[in-house]
Amino acid sequence: MYDSVAVVGATGAVGTLIIRMLQERKFPYKKIKFLASKRSVGRVIPFNGGSVVVEELCPDAFNDVDLVIASTPDDVARDFVPEARKRVKVIVDESGYWRMYPDVPLVIPEVNAKDILKHKGLISSPNCSTTQMVVALKPLHDFGRIRRVVVSTYQATSGAGLAGTRDLVSSSNAWLANNNQYAPCECETFPYPIGFNCIPQIGSEKERGYTSEELKLLHETRKILGDSSIQVCPTAVRVPVANCHSESVVVETERKITVEKARELFSSMPGVVLMDDLSKKVYPTPYHCHDTDEVYVGRIREDISASNSLAFWCVSDNLRKGAATNAVQIAEWIQQNM
Repeated sequence: MYDSVAVVGATGAVGTLIIRMLQERKFPYKKIKFLASKRSVGRVIPFNGGSVVVEELCPDAFNDVDLVIASTPDDVARDFVPEARKRVKVIVDESGYWRMYPDVPLVIPEVNAKDILKHKGLISSPNCSTTQMVVALKPLHDFGRIRRVVVSTYQATSGAGLAGTRDLVSSSNAWLANNNQYAPCECETFPYPIGFNCIPQIGSEKERGYTSEELKLLHETRKILGDSSIQVCPTAVRVPVANCHSESVVVETERKITVEKARELFSSMPGVVLMDDLSKKVYPTPYHCHDTDEVYVGRIREDISASNSLAFWCVSDNLRKGAATNAVQIAEWIQQNM
């Protein structure tokens, strides 16, 4: 049992879910503290039949802490993690800042839990869109070795935090108030109204016309699966869905995988739920997958344009398995195995 646990970013969308997961999964601890920015200090959060008062995120807050689970913007993680590492045994970090550092394991417990053993006080949890895709890719890679992935994401507004969800509500209301037509409205997060719209940019522009979100799907997939030869062509799109990311994935493998074999592999993969019967309209949607921890896979079919290639559709709750639950699972694995 950890003597003392701290949740950093406790009042954010993912931090709130981390706290909920700690309760639901009966995570063992002796003492716990919730840390956030100055504007949240003093807020009282109900927890396990009692309450915890939010404290300010600062170096001294980690003096008596063994484990940190953190969900903060990258710049906050950049600043607080080095100080926390001086005081804390292990940090599980949700931010994108530390993921690609060579000495920081990037972990999905169902996929590469043993990489946790290499940690030097810091473990990163992957990007939400990467997490669900790699959970689905893992059994295919183990069986047939993946050569190439073409992925298009349909990402919910909750992936941009509470402000993203507010943008969805305000722009949808503007559409409805304007007789179901596009209407100007103020956006906190997105460059255009997201209500009844799709925006083919998530993150900042990077090299060769790709965005930062798209390149995460490339670099993080290679690191987690431990194979730098895997080619990934990603397109990330923000869609007017409140929660749960969806992905269309085409996978080319060295060894042919039939549809029947793919179904068998997906069915045996921990954390994957198969929903695949097109004739009965059985396939995953955000409607079905909200507030769950699994990755749901359906629409499995052979790629009619190439040999040794499969197409499938997957959906997962980006705030749970894509973020909060994965981080808590990492902490659970450490406790049970180290």
